[in-house]
Amino acid sequence: MKYTKYILLLLITVSCASHKTVHHRSLQTDIRPDAPLELPATAVVEEKVTEEAAAMVQQNQPVVSARPLISQVYRAPQGTWQASKQQALDLLCQSSLFETTQLGLYVYDLTDGQPLYAINSAHRMRPASCQKLVTAITALHFLSGNYQLRTDFRITGNVTGGVLNGDLCIVGGMDPLVNADELLQAAATIRQQQGIESIAGNLIYDLSMREDTPLGWGWCWDDDYGPLSALLVDGKDSFEQNWLQALSKAGIRVSSQVGQRATANKQSRSVYTICHSIDEVLEPMMKNSDNIIAECLFYQIAASTGQKNAGHKQATKCTEELLRGIGLEPDQYKVADGSGLSLYNYVSAEMLVAMLCYAWRTPTIREHLLPSLPIAGFDGTLQKRMIGTEAEGNVRAKTGTVTGIVSLAGYLTAANGHTLAFCIINQGVSSSAMGRSFQDEICQELCR
Repeated sequence: MKYTKYILLLLITVSCASHKTVHHRSLQTDIRPDAPLELPATAVVEEKVTEEAAAMVQQNQPVVSARPLISQVYRAPQGTWQASKQQALDLLCQSSLFETTQLGLYVYDLTDGQPLYAINSAHRMRPASCQKLVTAITALHFLSGNYQLRTDFRITGNVTGGVLNGDLCIVGGMDPLVNADELLQAAATIRQQQGIESIAGNLIYDLSMREDTPLGWGWCWDDDYGPLSALLVDGKDSFEQNWLQALSKAGIRVSSQVGQRATANKQSRSVYTICHSIDEVLEPMMKNSDNIIAECLFYQIAASTGQKNAGHKQATKCTEELLRGIGLEPDQYKVADGSGLSLYNYVSAEMLVAMLCYAWRTPTIREHLLPSLPIAGFDGTLQKRMIGTEAEGNVRAKTGTVTGIVSLAGYLTAANGHTLAFCIINQGVSSSAMGRSFQDEICQELCR
């Protein structure tokens, strides 16, 4: 019995020590320390091949995967630039900030084609407005950079003596850039070109592009955004009021001031269209982190499936298809909205970097995404950050902030001339400034 007691105490001590070690490792880098000095090519490109990729191989087509696996991250040989950066980031990540908060960090060298640094990069976290990167890249993948957001004005019947003996229908395209001046121009042009002075029929508002819900899935009740609608003016649900004013100023009388919500008649004909390009939408969405614009683009993705009253489920399926195509497992993540406001969004630093890598390697996406990103020290939500450092004018990245979470993901050019894609998510911070300060230090170190 005497020895049994000592054995039990020994087992308890070993168990506690083991538990403490595991907890400590959760704060360490994901970089493997046992790397050979010269890495074989297979160590860098060891990726899970999707069925789609396998089929492309059989057809002798090139396969471009953006999947940066944690298992690929190796400790760089001493004396190299990569080793110096890994050591510097190690020191920054030993901050006392992480005694009470969580960090997801991933840095991928696009020039070398391999990861440079990672901490908790596969951990699922809320992205805040870095979710807009997912929305933008998915939209550019499925819709292309030539896509136009359209608000279509259609009529039925004939015009006799200035009277439209039919209906005037506006088909909503969920365009957040439509403004009151454009509605005035639409009304004036319709009167001039069609000779319409009065409408005997009805004003019809076709809102069938999106689901009939006022808010995004998982938004908080006190979020000061919305309601969302397929017909917006300056991003607000005030189209009906503005359109009636525009008709009045154009001298077009209507028999009824109350519009009907219905689907446009298939026999109707288009008489005017308000269009905005995807580039016009991306700039304020990314530079200013505009949530309503992001939701509008999210629903463009949903509508591209061809389903009427499309919702977040259709947009999510498109995103999942893209994730699967670049080698990720969609079941590991949750895409709930386009802006990052939803409490249900869950991504990882690894996932966001994978999408950034895919975007960079796809010129038709990169040429539209890159100009839309805020530039450190110059514009957008990065205008006042990293000023006077090597990162100023260098870092192009999307910011994200919601209560307790600060994120930053994008691109920069390192001091050795390499292009890096990175993602930093600080979760559980008591103030946004804490997270931003750490992120700025990471970026400055990579640019230094």
